[in-house]
Amino acid sequence: MEYRKKLFQKAVVIVSIIALIGVSQSALAQDRLSFEFRPGVSLATKDLGDADLKTGFGFEGTFAYRFMPHLSVYAGWGWNKFGSDQEINGTSLDFEETGYTYGLQFIHPIGDSKVDLLIRGGGLANHIEVEQGDDIIADSGHGFGWQLGAGLVIPLADKWNLMPSVRYRSLSRDIEIETATTSVDLNYISAGVGISRTF
Repeated sequence: MEYRKKLFQKAVVIVSIIALIGVSQSALAQDRLSFEFRPGVSLATKDLGDADLKTGFGFEGTFAYRFMPHLSVYAGWGWNKFGSDQEINGTSLDFEETGYTYGLQFIHPIGDSKVDLLIRGGGLANHIEVEQGDDIIADSGHGFGWQLGAGLVIPLADKWNLMPSVRYRSLSRDIEIETATTSVDLNYISAGVGISRTF
């Protein structure tokens, strides 16, 4: 239940920021700022310690500011959850990765098409929580990782775009469950379709 409360609080913050941007958009350079909301599925490329992770799901909200014709800086917050085959006292363990993402994104037209190529690379400041039912039994604390991604930007309507993309993400942390500390690598491929709006 605690993670749902945290998730709700972060969603309220993101919505508040969007509202503030909408109010102050006249003060910003036209079409330089954008916001993307991206749900997706995640496939782990290796076990997390001794846990065989199932297909995960999650979402991310990202702001980007274009400071050159095709180059932007981005920052955002995301949440991903993976089930697993690992159990303690007959109850399966889930693994949640939450935290912040930042970096650079390059968007460039593909020939004469209206569709653009998207390339994104940057860092993560995330943590991994281990959950048994509704209880958090371990938290790795925040640490740094990295991500690379590529996709398309497809115009939908004035200021709105569809952004299908694939990403590879990597995060290494130490997790202590009961009295055992394990170094784990959370490496996964995320496929999703974002929707963005420029301001």
